[in-house]
Amino acid sequence: VLGIETSCDETAAAVVDGERRVLAERILSQTEEHRPFGGVVPEVAARAHLEHIDRLVGEAMDGAGVGFGDLDGVAATGGPGLIGGLMVGVTCAKAIAAVHSKPFLAVNHLEGHALSVRLSDGIGFPYLLLLVSGGHCQLLAVDGVGAYRRLGTTIDDALGEAFDKT
Repeated sequence: VLGIETSCDETAAAVVDGERRVLAERILSQTEEHRPFGGVVPEVAARAHLEHIDRLVGEAMDGAGVGFGDLDGVAATGGPGLIGGLMVGVTCAKAIAAVHSKPFLAVNHLEGHALSVRLSDGIGFPYLLLLVSGGHCQLLAVDGVGAYRRLGTTIDDALGEAFDKT
């Protein structure tokens, strides 16, 4: 599966196999572009995604040693996030999926965070998750895919914003 992530200020593409192995990944940080503004500027982020997405996808595919015809599907972050960036990633992923007759899957950004530990560390259900991502700070019990119980959340999401900037 080719995965594309453009929800905020990093552009990323990765190829993952059926055994949950990341075959290749490419990530472009936009930290320097946003530094003069003291935070992420959505329009600047979206333009940077548009400028770099094709190259990063190509590099991830080359790094994985696969062609588009070898994919079983294409996924992209569908939200929540900055709408301009999300549109770049989703449109790119949908175009690749359509041209190569592959299924497209829009992934919930927060669910991606919640389940990524299963990909990277093989953690089984259930587990406790502290989700600190931008405007979303929650303590969750993760019982399965799509099965989450919110145990607590912040009133002010400044912690998530500060975490994203560090």
